Amino acid sequence: MTTSVGILFAIMGFAILCLAVVTFALARQVGVIHQRIGPVGALALSKTVRVGEKSPEFRLDALDGEAIVLGAPDPDGKSTLITFLTPKCPVCAQLLPALRSIARKESDWLRLVFASDGDPAQHAEFRSKSRLDDYAYVLSPELGMTYEIGKLPYGVLLDENGVVAAQGLTNSREHVESLFEAKRLGVSSIQEFLEHQEEGRVLIAGGSQQPS
Repeated sequence: MTTSVGILFAIMGFAILCLAVVTFALARQVGVIHQRIGPVGALALSKTVRVGEKSPEFRLDALDGEAIVLGAPDPDGKSTLITFLTPKCPVCAQLLPALRSIARKESDWLRLVFASDGDPAQHAEFRSKSRLDDYAYVLSPELGMTYEIGKLPYGVLLDENGVVAAQGLTNSREHVESLFEAKRLGVSSIQEFLEHQEEGRVLIAGGSQQPS
């Protein structure tokens, strides 16, 4: 009986050891995957109006009655970040403090515009509760359809001439800032930039293996 119990404990100990090894290997692999994908930034989806193209011009009335022009050259030479959101989007609500912070920090070259559609009264209440009174807030189904907005929150960055400089899903501050970085690098998205870098490394590696 004692021998059987000892064998059972030995088997259980071996099983626990194997499980620990497997768990460690999985954790390490997850870490490698996270390191590879990294904070690549906002995911740009296929759109009718693509990065590098001139945006159609929109003349809209904001919730406070102010006339807003989007897509035209900015008289102050600023870029415009259009953030599409909805009051019922929890991720949008979590992003708002970061957007307010970014708007203050980048105010010398950037203006922030919020966009959605639906009931004006509901959006006016949401705007007030979310402390967005200092920013333009427009309701325009046409604007959303032009950029084919299907997932929220979504950002469209227009440069000072009304050209789409970058666009993508903006679930975090890092995603929003990746739009600025994509504009600076002159690429459609950070993903595109990283893919080009990876292709370059592959070509260099392949070339180094060629006989001289």
